[in-house]
Amino acid sequence: MAHPKHKVSKQRRDKRRTHDVAAVPTIATCPNCGSSIIYHRVCPECGYYRGRQIIEKSAE
Repeated sequence: MAHPKHKVSKQRRDKRRTHDVAAVPTIATCPNCGSSIIYHRVCPECGYYRGRQIIEKSAE
């Protein structure tokens, strides 16, 4: 197993980790029902995606 020859400083460690962050998804409104949806996903409320019904939702 490899061993580090020198200590990695906190600054160097943190610079390497600058891009390791969870991205916040972009929220849009569904043009069919008006609920909040994530881009490029089927609307969980009405089942529509890009103007077409993808998932059959029962009316309760």
